[in-house]
Amino acid sequence: MTNSSSFNRGLYFEEFEVGQKITTVGRTVAESDIFTFAGFSGDYNQIHTDAEFSKSTPFGQRVAHGLLGLSIASGLAMRTGVLEGTVIAFREINNWKFVNPVFIGDTIHVEMEVVETKALPRIGGGSVVITLDVKKQSSETVMKGNWTVLVMSRP
Repeated sequence: MTNSSSFNRGLYFEEFEVGQKITTVGRTVAESDIFTFAGFSGDYNQIHTDAEFSKSTPFGQRVAHGLLGLSIASGLAMRTGVLEGTVIAFREINNWKFVNPVFIGDTIHVEMEVVETKALPRIGGGSVVITLDVKKQSSETVMKGNWTVLVMSRP
């Protein structure tokens, strides 16, 4: 397992290997995160923003927006540094599943694994497919799927 302190700069395409695993640091989801996300997304659904209403739902409490969790996962992945200065573009999200809820106070982290690399000489790099498993403090998966990123080749 590799952690974020191992990287001084992003990895170039040639440095990614199938089977490579990276685990991010954790981040606790706060009530303020939910309201900030509701504000910029416009999604004020009561399941996210109304504590009393949420008591009557199957979850029994407010849940973080699924896309908020995805956004935090993206930030955690970037914090590892592996794509710092070497990513060309975030290309695709595939087979993404929202498996379990994220509640206020949950701490999530991301377990990443490189599952495919494909050289794309015309862009000066290649495509890297990474499986992400977003877990909360109980080790329960909350969301998972694959990301495809375009990464530059070594100069």
